[in-house]
Amino acid sequence: MKSVLFSAALALVLLALESVVVKYLGLSLARIDVTVAFVAFLSVRAGLLEGASGAFAVGYLLDLMSGRPTGLYTFLAVLTFLLGRAARSFLEVRGPAGFALFAAGMDAVHGLLALLVMTLTSKSWGLAVLSPAGLPLEVLLTGVAAFCLYPLLQRFVPVTERPEPGLLGLHR
Repeated sequence: MKSVLFSAALALVLLALESVVVKYLGLSLARIDVTVAFVAFLSVRAGLLEGASGAFAVGYLLDLMSGRPTGLYTFLAVLTFLLGRAARSFLEVRGPAGFALFAAGMDAVHGLLALLVMTLTSKSWGLAVLSPAGLPLEVLLTGVAAFCLYPLLQRFVPVTERPEPGLLGLHR
């Protein structure tokens, strides 16, 4: 419980910093998605229960701050966490550069899933709100932010040290 509260508090601080930087840079088409970098870090370093709970909390905070339909980013954060856990079985993520590439890839998947869900579920939101044109810039900015955030996340995010067997932490 302590790690989930700490993750939510750190994510809230990162979201506030992200909104200030995006407004200061004048970005209207794309944003720096620090929440996906945070969820990607959880998928690489945290245990299944701690990471899924942290991803849920981060997604819920993003839902509250984004103004988009409630539940969209909560669902996508947990799904992104689980996809990152599955990818972790096949990829070796070491160091800030590897983590930046991993987070950028996870942001591309997250953005495409958000676009797909919004297009399938709502006629009024769809492509008008989530534009695929801003996705490459968003992925690039998220990768840069992940590179910069890696030392901070490595130091402050609680990490489980016990190895977990199987693809998603399930016993075979």
